[in-house]
Amino acid sequence: MAKEIDPRKSKRAAAFELWMKAPNPMVTFFKTMDVTNLVKVSNKKHLKFNMLMDYCIGKAAKDVDEFYLLPVGDKLIQYETIAVNTIVKNKKGEVSSCDILFTSKLEKFNSDYLKYTKQVAENCTDRDLSENCMVIGTSAIIDTEIDGAVGMNSGIFNNPFIIWGRYKKKFFRSYLSISFQFHHTQMDGAHAGRFLALMQSEINNLK
Repeated sequence: MAKEIDPRKSKRAAAFELWMKAPNPMVTFFKTMDVTNLVKVSNKKHLKFNMLMDYCIGKAAKDVDEFYLLPVGDKLIQYETIAVNTIVKNKKGEVSSCDILFTSKLEKFNSDYLKYTKQVAENCTDRDLSENCMVIGTSAIIDTEIDGAVGMNSGIFNNPFIIWGRYKKKFFRSYLSISFQFHHTQMDGAHAGRFLALMQSEINNLK
């Protein structure tokens, strides 16, 4: 479910006034994540690395209240659920978008990930859950190592967005550079920092 709320009565009231009409309200953080455990779990359980990344993103986001509020157009929308988006290469050689409803049960999330990314790849039709879910966008550029990327500020897509490339190995550890873009109306830097710390914790503790 999603509903419009009065921003003046929300805890993001001041941010709404400050940033909704700003020329560039998007903020981007860059962070290097230690994904050694994620690589280990991926190899041991034969699970896709990017699926595990999406799972850890969703698991970290669900504990940050600000992720359930999102500026849409000139409104502030409150959501009850979170979805994680992934970009899929379809059978035409182009890309399609696939939203996966987040669930804390890894087996269920993995099953949904495999089912819907396959469906989207075959049908070349986006799977969009944004009407009822706050969607976290992701883009994995696995063909190359990148130090970071900045998404576009279109004024249409205000959702948080995470981009990464290929992870790097150094001294028996694996590291991944990511960029995290968010709308300043939705959250402040402290909230974004807490999310990234939670994400690292989820990666470290995944079994």
